[in-house]
Amino acid sequence: MLNITIDEIQRDPFKYLRQVEAGETLLIFRADQAIAELKPITKDKQLRPFGLCAGEFTVPADFDAPLPEDLLSAFKGK
Repeated sequence: MLNITIDEIQRDPFKYLRQVEAGETLLIFRADQAIAELKPITKDKQLRPFGLCAGEFTVPADFDAPLPEDLLSAFKGK
């Protein structure tokens, strides 16, 4: 990770963008305080496989049944 100031970026923005494109992460500072992080976009994200949790749980038959009155009242603050 490379620490740089706003002034350095303003002098040569393409230099720093090329570094980010090459995989470098930049931490941008203003007055000794970090204000931003500039990092490359990762395109190689693996998608989760379909059915990853298949068989680990079942939906109960009464899943969409109305809630009991006491629970509904609690939600309404009664």
